[in-house]
Amino acid sequence: MEKLMRPVSGFLALFLSLALAVIGIVCFAANSGGQNVVLIVAGILCELGFFFLVKGIMIIQPNQSRVCMFFGKYIGTVKENGLLWVNPFYGTTRVSLRSQNLNGQVLKVNDKMGNPVEIAAVIVWQVNDTYKATFEVADYKQYVNIQSEAAVRHLATTCPYDNMEDEGAQITLREGGAKVNELLETELNERLAPAGLIIKEARISHLAYAQEIAGAMLQRQQATAIVAARTKIVEGAVGMVELALDQLSKRHIVELDDERKATMVSNLMVVLCGERGAQPVLNTGTLYQ
Repeated sequence: MEKLMRPVSGFLALFLSLALAVIGIVCFAANSGGQNVVLIVAGILCELGFFFLVKGIMIIQPNQSRVCMFFGKYIGTVKENGLLWVNPFYGTTRVSLRSQNLNGQVLKVNDKMGNPVEIAAVIVWQVNDTYKATFEVADYKQYVNIQSEAAVRHLATTCPYDNMEDEGAQITLREGGAKVNELLETELNERLAPAGLIIKEARISHLAYAQEIAGAMLQRQQATAIVAARTKIVEGAVGMVELALDQLSKRHIVELDDERKATMVSNLMVVLCGERGAQPVLNTGTLYQ
């Protein structure tokens, strides 16, 4: 599991390293003749101490971290920001804790109904456990790419692109919206948890039928829309005809028998449901001629 380290302040180490460097230079300068062995040894030790301290100094930016290892053994993770100092013999690996975007490529997949569709997703992810991200997988960034593609493919195969007439109500890729995004986020979190990664947001960025069936599906959608519009027109026309007959009867404007009512209903339905404007024919005779 991830362990947090609290390293020493780097400013103290920097001050000591500079002091050792100055002392070493003074020792070498004082022993210009090279006769004083003590000054030579002191100068060498000071310079070695300078390089030892400097090697352990590191700068960590906000939302960055360093994973520290000591000859292959995990020591801990440094998440503090600023100028810090750790054991110079520690090997360190940089791991970013910032949110990162993955703009997935467009994938061609068969949906639940077997229709080929094109789908892509935009994913916002972040490292949550530096130990798992560093040691549980070989390359956590490549792991995100591959597992994200697998999750998007699995989502597309478990949901239909759109509801057909005989399918009943179910979650679809086109109309699912937030529910589809929630399913994608849940699956991605399950897949990326072993690598210590979390998904902050996942959304479908591209969704369309594949090119080979796009034309046929467009015609189907157009036909469905036309049928729905015609249904609304007929419902409205029936209501208007009913209102007209009711008002004529209440106000006693004209008395119509069943045959004339049927003729009037037929004419009104033609006028109200027709695609083009009606052309009236004036009757200059009687009501029955």
